[in-house]
Amino acid sequence: MKKIFLLLFVFSLLGCEKDDICDANTSTTPRLVIELYDNTTITPTTKALTKMKAVADGMDGVGIVFYPTLATNNNDRYLSNDKKIYLPLKTGESDTFTTYSLTLNSGVTGSENTDVVTFSYDKNKVFVSRACGYKMLFNLTNTNTNILSPDSDNWIKNIIILKPNLETETDVHIQIYF
Repeated sequence: MKKIFLLLFVFSLLGCEKDDICDANTSTTPRLVIELYDNTTITPTTKALTKMKAVADGMDGVGIVFYPTLATNNNDRYLSNDKKIYLPLKTGESDTFTTYSLTLNSGVTGSENTDVVTFSYDKNKVFVSRACGYKMLFNLTNTNTNILSPDSDNWIKNIIILKPNLETETDVHIQIYF
């Protein structure tokens, strides 16, 4: 009788599944990876931004958080001084484009310069796992990304789409020359 009970107990344990927890290393919806280049050099040379603020249409005026470790009341949290930026794209059912206002020298009186850029794309919803759910993959559809500006002084001189398929954040998708 003890052997039968022990055998039933062992078989019941075999039917158990491990907890469904999404591993932090699991790939999720990728952001658009943009690398910045100096427009004045003959050979492509990366160039860091100066106090660049990115605000997507529909966001409050605060903008994308580039430095999450800084306090929420620290404005530098929203300003990039890097050679590479990561921008999320909208994932709603009807969203097929995301428009960003990109302000160079944000907060510097007299030298702020805002360009408006629109990224158009198709979306593909992909099942990751039961624990992680779905992620969205993007395919940039505009071969000539729109650069709009409220003035005639665009700081962005050229945009080149290197990799239209956004599947990971390890690849650079777009180069911006300024």
